Amino acid sequence: MKISVSYAHPEKPAWVRLDVEEGCTLRAAIERSGILGRYEDIDLTRNKVGVFGKIKPLDTVLAEGDRVEIYQPIVIDPKTAPRRKRAEAGDGDGAEEG
Repeated sequence: MKISVSYAHPEKPAWVRLDVEEGCTLRAAIERSGILGRYEDIDLTRNKVGVFGKIKPLDTVLAEGDRVEIYQPIVIDPKTAPRRKRAEAGDGDGAEEG
């Protein structure tokens, strides 16, 4: 069956198409893709993985046409990102000087 494995590295993204056997798991597909050898920053104990944008365990059995995705670790809390963006834009905390 045909599947693909993708890794959204910010500088050098990868997308590999593979033919795998029925019953192939996420882990097996990632290992067969060769991506682990190309990117030292991928650690399957740390990086989340999924299929079509939904996080899945490594033992998930794949189906025809699935897109396996290896996600970058989150380095900033998404809840603090808007505050940080406002602060960098000069809005501060909203308090007026005077």
